[in-house]
Amino acid sequence: MNLEKNPFLKMRIAIKQWAPKLMPFADVASADLPLSRLLRLALFQVSVGMATVMLIGTLNRVMIIELGLSAALVAVMVALPLVFAPFRAMVGFKSDRHRSFLGWRRVPYIWIGSWLQFGGLAIMPFALILLSGDTTWPEWFAQGASALAFLLVGAGMQITQTAGLALASDIAKPESKPRVVALMYVMLLLGMVLSSVLFSFLLSDFSPIRLIQVVQGAAALTMLLNLIALWKQEARKPKNTDQPLATLSFRDTWKQFAAQGRVIRFLVALGLGTAAFGMQDIILEPYGAEVLKLSVSETTTLTGLTAIGALLAFAIAARYLNRAIDPHRLAAFGVLFGIVAFTCVIFSEPLLSPNLFRLGAFLIGFGGGLFSVSTLATAMGFESLGMNGLVLGAWGAVQASAAGVAIALGGIIRDAVSSLAVSGALGSVLESSATGYSFVYHIEVYLLFATLIAIGPLVVVKKKSQLDSEVVLV
Repeated sequence: MNLEKNPFLKMRIAIKQWAPKLMPFADVASADLPLSRLLRLALFQVSVGMATVMLIGTLNRVMIIELGLSAALVAVMVALPLVFAPFRAMVGFKSDRHRSFLGWRRVPYIWIGSWLQFGGLAIMPFALILLSGDTTWPEWFAQGASALAFLLVGAGMQITQTAGLALASDIAKPESKPRVVALMYVMLLLGMVLSSVLFSFLLSDFSPIRLIQVVQGAAALTMLLNLIALWKQEARKPKNTDQPLATLSFRDTWKQFAAQGRVIRFLVALGLGTAAFGMQDIILEPYGAEVLKLSVSETTTLTGLTAIGALLAFAIAARYLNRAIDPHRLAAFGVLFGIVAFTCVIFSEPLLSPNLFRLGAFLIGFGGGLFSVSTLATAMGFESLGMNGLVLGAWGAVQASAAGVAIALGGIIRDAVSSLAVSGALGSVLESSATGYSFVYHIEVYLLFATLIAIGPLVVVKKKSQLDSEVVLV
């Protein structure tokens, strides 16, 4: 057929040629694993992203500003979901060797995690109202109910995400595993962006009743998304799971995994970088509300800006990782962007510039996204010994644990320093409510420099002979 006489066919061919270049993850699909199936599986990440925005982006601001709770208490509550994080490696290992007469390994864990997440979100708004003091129940009961809600959501998120990522790795081809799992994280960020916009719209006219409706709606949507995500994803193999699997114990398997070159240094760098980017999670929106006088709707969109920055970072990382760029080098670039980001946030207060603050939030997402996807690609490059769940669980355990500790410390340090500053103990120059926030942001900058020190020796430097062989004469 003459292409000149059929412009639509010509355009279709051009789109097929350029689509993989414009869509960084389009090449992960295959005849056995179409992109539609991958995207449907990734809906469990959308539900996790929605819960993340609810906990870190919306509820922490509501609890601190609207409900009048201390930042330290809120930081501990928001960090509670990450108490379960150190067990992610064990969850991944257990799902690797799970025995079921139905023949599933990952599905039971994803389903249990979904129900835990649903239960936590269902009771959370009522627990928070009790925690605010609007009740005749004793204070310990309100604190216990709130802690239980946050723990249920946290356990559900950690179990669902670990088993879900392992399932994505199972059904992908070996050469495409890192990029398939990275696609899962892109969907996590998309879920954060969409839910951030949705929550911002629904809570623009804030009231306790509206908060209850939004949180419980998120609980129902979690179950719906995860049910669609799991439908006909994992093949049933009863013969492989109805007998004990001949595998090493968790301790022995971990020793073999950790014995690989520079694994421990990599995990240290991962923990430092994650803590550096995560310490601001609990105080970023309250900073915008208290210091820059932004509304609930305006501060909720900050999480969306952060997620958009991370999405852009994932797209760029996917393009350059495909060219065999050392992932540690990309992670270092992410750290550098993080230093610039926190500098913008710090100077937004003396300049009274909400737009500079928004730019800082965007760059935090961009730098953190580069760092996360690069370290994920590195983790997937280690020998898994046939235990995809263990590898992804180890990466997730270090990342989530470091984030949890950082979130809790961020709120506690902010409260302590702010109380000293407002009382005048630090001098008249620092007598401001912004001092506590600024102190935390400076700590994060120092942690980012420490991350650069830790990650430096991991960067692969090409030898001169390799560089010479890559020279192309024109």
